[in-house]
Amino acid sequence: MPCLFCSIIAGEIPCHKVYEDELVIAFLDIGPVSTGHTLVLPKAHAENLEAGSVTDAECLMLAVYAIAPSILKAVGADGYNLGMNHGECAGQDVMHTHLHIMPRTNGVPRSFTKTHPSQDELATTAEKIRAEILKVG
Repeated sequence: MPCLFCSIIAGEIPCHKVYEDELVIAFLDIGPVSTGHTLVLPKAHAENLEAGSVTDAECLMLAVYAIAPSILKAVGADGYNLGMNHGECAGQDVMHTHLHIMPRTNGVPRSFTKTHPSQDELATTAEKIRAEILKVG
């Protein structure tokens, strides 16, 4: 079975992309636990972190470091959870290394329950995040 994330990277499946460079792509989760919930992944397929290269792991974290502040600013959040599910037993749904940036706001109860925003809502959020990333440039 083809990898869902590899199909997204190849442009075969649409996504709400917020960031991309030669080695990494970031796009909104379609079942976010908070507004701005973003997936960051290496473009090179590896089922989990250890199966990939050290370079991919480094670039993954550098991308998180670069874009997380812009995500927070775009959605008006105060902090974020950073998460990685490693293996099916840990809740990994797509077997392609990825990190979750889950924005959090003071006073809003923290939940890990998936929500179902409309495509328009996701598109609006992605545009706000891209605009903030461009400001940092």
